[in-house]
Amino acid sequence: MKYDVVIVGSGLYGATWAYLAARANMRCLVLERRSHIGGNVYTEEIESIHVHRYGAHIFHTNDKEVWNFIQQFGEFNHYINSPLAYYKGKIYNLPFNMNTFYQMWGVVRPEEAKAIIEAQRKDHYVEYPSNLEEQAINLVGVDIYERLIKGYTEKQWGRPCTELPPDIIKRLPVRFIYDNNYFDSRYQGIPVEGYTAIIKKMLQGTEVLLNTDFLSEPEYWKRHTSLVVYAGPIDAYFNYEFGPLEYRSLCFETEILDIPNYQGNAVVNYTDRDVPYTRIIEHKHFVFGKQPKTVITREYSQPWEIGKEPYYPVGDQKNVSLYQKYLTKAREETSVVFGGRLGEYRYYDMDQVIRRAMDTFYSVVK
Repeated sequence: MKYDVVIVGSGLYGATWAYLAARANMRCLVLERRSHIGGNVYTEEIESIHVHRYGAHIFHTNDKEVWNFIQQFGEFNHYINSPLAYYKGKIYNLPFNMNTFYQMWGVVRPEEAKAIIEAQRKDHYVEYPSNLEEQAINLVGVDIYERLIKGYTEKQWGRPCTELPPDIIKRLPVRFIYDNNYFDSRYQGIPVEGYTAIIKKMLQGTEVLLNTDFLSEPEYWKRHTSLVVYAGPIDAYFNYEFGPLEYRSLCFETEILDIPNYQGNAVVNYTDRDVPYTRIIEHKHFVFGKQPKTVITREYSQPWEIGKEPYYPVGDQKNVSLYQKYLTKAREETSVVFGGRLGEYRYYDMDQVIRRAMDTFYSVVK
């Protein structure tokens, strides 16, 4: 066998595995279906601006070991994620905090905001929410739900909030202080030279084949190794034997503008249902750029079908049950490790992907 491990995918999961394997003196090959390394964190330079081709990626974590690990591959700035919400010509701060409540109702004290939310919750409160709408109104009342949650969420997931699980909304912070820092993470920032430079250093010394689809010849690649680390869709690996899992896909529309500043913020969410895109990203603001031009990307959420790029697992009960069937088969594949957002059919932040890769590596390679 030519390699100790063949890794499918050069995103953060695969790159972490490759780096750790190389340090353990393992012969490693990375197969990447796309024409570039980096997976969804790939950044490309346009007008001297590092553009996040597959959507905004802000690194944040409370895991000091993961933070120290990623920092060895490049310098991170002190970017703090403070997105804005645009609704019918008005701007609101995110996450939901006293700035949002002032913009929404003109209140300046926490007890005033709490009183309004409580009054709105009272007529709609559900002790055990069964869907996202009930959960959202329980958290923040009707006004914020209608203006800042409902339209955006229904665009993002392609279905009414009454048909979405309540757990989705639990990711959104609600604070009764004046604090626009979206993430409650001790460490956060953006790599100054972009994520592609980070991944390139992680893969340094490792053989990488681009434009190579493992699933087109899986048995061929298995003959070259005793271990496969697979970070692609788990249902695709088994040729959709039980039917495809459900994902949401994305479409990106990137434009170069001959002005230095378009929207004054890196991320603006468009929460009105009538606006077709979910958000506009202005990439230069991630690294406090001063370039004479700017690059923006409009992001559209789309239904997924086989052949499209899967981005977000739809973790409702139907899909979780279907995933369990694939997981049972995956456990029978003793020489294959399934990992990452697609391999485990689970939403992971970037730090969680690295943590999962590190933990799995050390459990497999003893």
